[in-house]
This record gives sequence, structure tokens and C-alpha cells, in this order.
Amino acid sequence: MTLALLTLLFAAEMHTPNVLLIVTDDQRYDLIGALGHATVQTPHLDRLVKRGFVFRNAYCLGSHMPAVCLPSRNMLLSGRTYFRWKGNHAPAEPSLPVALQAAGYQSYHHGKKGNVAVEIEKRFDSVNYLADDKERRSGQPGKTVVDGAIRFLDKRDPKKPFFAYLAFEAPHDPRVAAEEYLKLYERDKIPLPPNYLPQHPFDNGELKIRDEKLAAWPRTKDEIRKHLHEYYAVMTGLDHHLGRLFAELDRRKLTDNTLIVFTSDNGLAVGSHGLMGKQNVYDAGLKVPMIFAGPGIPKGESAALVYLHDLMPTIMARVGTKAVPNLDGRDLSPILAGKADKVRDSLFLAYRDVQRAVRDDRWKLIRYPKIGRTQLFDLKADPHETKDIHRDHPAEVKRLEALLRTWQKDLGDTAPLSPPAAPSSSSAGMP
Repeated sequence: MTLALLTLLFAAEMHTPNVLLIVTDDQRYDLIGALGHATVQTPHLDRLVKRGFVFRNAYCLGSHMPAVCLPSRNMLLSGRTYFRWKGNHAPAEPSLPVALQAAGYQSYHHGKKGNVAVEIEKRFDSVNYLADDKERRSGQPGKTVVDGAIRFLDKRDPKKPFFAYLAFEAPHDPRVAAEEYLKLYERDKIPLPPNYLPQHPFDNGELKIRDEKLAAWPRTKDEIRKHLHEYYAVMTGLDHHLGRLFAELDRRKLTDNTLIVFTSDNGLAVGSHGLMGKQNVYDAGLKVPMIFAGPGIPKGESAALVYLHDLMPTIMARVGTKAVPNLDGRDLSPILAGKADKVRDSLFLAYRDVQRAVRDDRWKLIRYPKIGRTQLFDLKADPHETKDIHRDHPAEVKRLEALLRTWQKDLGDTAPLSPPAAPSSSSAGMP
């Protein structure tokens, strides 16, 4: 074989990157050291951040059920919001594994078994599930998935690019970490979240759900530090095993031709706003980390408003596959290429029929339809959503109410925004 032909084959191989999609379970948007967290130790993810591109305002749109991870993962892999489905699961097509298989990819899935995109995951060439609770109590979060991924790298067809979807079980509770990770933190010195409260100031419609029962009311500072200690230790353990995987990619000389996308299915309050779970539309509940690294990805970050379901069209565009029509997700490539600052002007967030929210570059409006309550936050001045100022800014409330209804109409969300007896907001502003 001539040198020229070898060069052409190498160029063709490099033109079709592998795809490694890593999704954690219940990881807050800020739970990576390099993203500004002062306490958690994540050296391997820190290196990924420093060589990649970070979306600082990435969100799960929300959920129609308490298990937020189920619609989240379905939206992520289908590019469509849960309002488009019949039932609890997105259909197998269109979906990311089907699209990449059609483009010649060998696909591999390994991850948690509960509350996942089962119809879509059936379409992977190799499907592997965890015993979730056993894994979470093993003390070595992420080890089984990483071990499986390394075995896949050993056995994969080297003539095909691969798409590996690793859907980790951590740092979801029960959060059990080996002593080697726990001892890295001094529990009594762990700072509380800046928006810590002993309990939520009112009934948000979902205070009796499983996640909220993980800590008694009121949530004491010691109790929250205990949960944070375990949360951080599990995250450090997961980071350790991700480091093993990244090292394998380096050893096999695959790193330069592998698009790595790291994110999570939703956030977690763990003391923020007096809450413990993700059954809320605060940033603590629905905002997630999102990192791109690999061929053609510049170092940098963006404050653009993006969704998890933007990942499907973006990954497809990055690897050069044919676009799928009628997706709710949008291709983020123009932002990655420095050709655009944003792909949308606002975001819509929802949790069951008890919470709705909309945000733009500055403001966030939250509506609690069952109790007729509204919150407004100035995210520029108050990024942790601690001061409700809706009574001070009636014009912004009215504007954002209209935007909220526009989003509902566009997505097919028919949930009311006020209690049945409340006056129509067309003639009077929401309380």
C-alpha cells in the first residue's frame, strides 16, 4: 500500500470521529472543580473542561413524572420533548443510535437500568444494564461501566467508528463511596450551598416525594453537610474511573479522533432552597453540566441557553450525518464554531402540572399553578435564585407570562397556569 493511499485512509478515518456520550445521574451543573466548585475534587473532568468547550446554561427541559431522569434521557436521545410522545417513552425512531448506525457507526450502550429510554436503547448493537442499587452501594461508582467500556474497545470493529453511550448510575443516591474518596473531604468544613434553607418557604406541589424524604424537616446544616460529603465523595470516585477510561483512549491513540460529550440527566438540590431532589424548576434541579471535547472542538465556553435535547442534532452535525427533520433540539455547531452566540432567546421549564418556568438571558419567572404563586429572579444580580422580586417588576412579569404561554402553545403543553378559581390573567396579572 502506497504512502499516499495510507494518508488518504488516515484522513478518512479522522474525518469520521468516534462518539463517546457520557451521562451521569443527578449531577448538579456546578459539581466539577474546573467549573468553579471550590470543594469537589474531579481532576480528570477538570482536564476535560480545560481542553474542551463548556455550555454554562444547559438544562433538562423538565418532567411529567417524579422520576425526572426518565423523560430527560428520552429527550436527550430523541431530540424531542416529552410533550411530543404518547406515553412515557420516546419512540425508537428518530433517535441518536439509529441515526449513527445508519451512518456506519458501531453502537454500544452500558448504564443504569431504572427510568431510562428503553425503546431507544433497544436499538444499540450492544445493550448492557447495571443492577443499579448494587452498583450505588459498591463504593466504586462507575467502575462497572468503565470496565465494560474498556472491554468494548478491545472487541470493537476497528474498521467502523464507534458510538458509546455510557449512562452512569452515579452520583444518584444511595451515595456510597469507598473510604479512599470519603477521606478527601472534612465534613465539618464543607460549605453549605449559597441558597441553603432549612425548608422551602411554601408548598411547591412536590414536597412529599421520595427525594424530599431523604432528609427530615427542617434540614439542619449538619444533615446537609452529611449529604454533601457523600455526594462529593461519590463524584470523586466516579471521576477516578472516568480517568481510567480517558487514559485508555489515550493509550489506544483514540483521543484525537473521539468526540466526547459529558453531561447529566438533571441536577439535584441537596439543601438548595430547602429542597433535596430534582423535582423543581430551580437551576439546582434542572441545570446540568455540558462539555464537548474532541476533533474540531475549540477551547472555550458559552452562556447560550441550551437543552439536553440539543445534543442529538449537534452530535449528528459534528460527525456529518444527515439531519433529522422536526426535532425540538437545535444544532449547537454555530456556537461551537464561533459563528453564533445563541440558538434561542429563552428556555421553557416544566415539572408535572405543578411548576412552570421561563428564562431569558437575565430573568427567570416561575409559576406554581396549583397555588397561584409566582416568583421572579434577576439571574444577573441573583444567580442562586434567593430573592423573589416579582412584585417589584410587574412589566417583566407580564412579558414573561406571555412568553411562557407562547412556549406552551409551541410545545403542546395544555397545563393551566392558574387555579380553577383564579381570574384570567388576560385581564389581571398573575399573583
